[in-house]
Amino acid sequence: MNQEEAAERRPAARPGETLHRGGVGKSHTSTVAFKFGGSSLLGAERMLHAAMLVREAAEVSRVAVVVSAMKGVTDHLLSIEKALAAGKLPHARREAEVVLDLHLDVLRDLRLDEETNRRVRHELQLLGCDLLHEVLARDQGAASAEFSDRLASFGERFSARLFAAALQKLEVASVPVSSSDFVLTCDTFRDAQPHLEQTNLRGRRILLPLLKEGVVPVVTGFIGATPDGRITTLGRNSSDFSGAIVANVVDADELVVWTDVDGIYTANPQESAEARLLHELSYDEALALAASGAKVLHPKVLPLAAESEMVVWVRNTFNPQARGTRIGPPNEFPDALPPLAQGGAS
Repeated sequence: MNQEEAAERRPAARPGETLHRGGVGKSHTSTVAFKFGGSSLLGAERMLHAAMLVREAAEVSRVAVVVSAMKGVTDHLLSIEKALAAGKLPHARREAEVVLDLHLDVLRDLRLDEETNRRVRHELQLLGCDLLHEVLARDQGAASAEFSDRLASFGERFSARLFAAALQKLEVASVPVSSSDFVLTCDTFRDAQPHLEQTNLRGRRILLPLLKEGVVPVVTGFIGATPDGRITTLGRNSSDFSGAIVANVVDADELVVWTDVDGIYTANPQESAEARLLHELSYDEALALAASGAKVLHPKVLPLAAESEMVVWVRNTFNPQARGTRIGPPNEFPDALPPLAQGGAS
């Protein structure tokens, strides 16, 4: 079997097929982590489509999911902070109401059964009340980094509840999990660094029992907490890193970063006709691409994956038939660079 055929047999490459690795028999139940970006979750239709990808994988593997905020929501939350800093409380309050309404609209469009709809609506409204409380309790003046992180965390917290509900609609047992319950960080707000050893210990106590019972945990990306419980964020666009952290916690065989392009390209396919899709990369090759300015993954993902030799996929939520880009241990690859695929993103 050649390298590409072997890769195509992995469940992240083809959801619905069993993972087989050296020395692992067919009875092995793999664990895979899926991370969905904001564009993959924008609206009920996209959420249900992403949930179907999880359902397929969950038929043969244990699956943990990490979600970003819905596209555009974090910008709404940041605009609240700016309005408060400018003394524009009515505007900030309207923005908070818009954030809640956006998620209630998605809930309506999910068309859940009456009991589930009532429960999730109540959860969203409680979150909305918490958000409004933050807005009203905030003193005017210069924004604090700690307040900024608390505010920014709401996008993922809303998103996780909706995505768990979308999975339940597809009869996949799932629960939302706040990463602040186990991702322990320093107190450098807006760019907190996780304490990985303690995060792993805490995270395993929460996530492994769920996976053992066949429940899909839907974990908030982007968020952590200090030892004394104050919410932090890992920096803007850090949900990929959250995906790697969760994958590391559950000892996943693979991390799949679901996005809106077919994989990693030599250049931005929307800007360059010469952009080529890379099907296979070693960790070092992917790091070299990132160092040269290519948009690959959050820079902290690859070192964490390489440490445990976890395979990372970058795949297109909207074109799941496409194989995507596979990043893995260098000894699984031939000496020559893999052939490049012509064409832009779907």
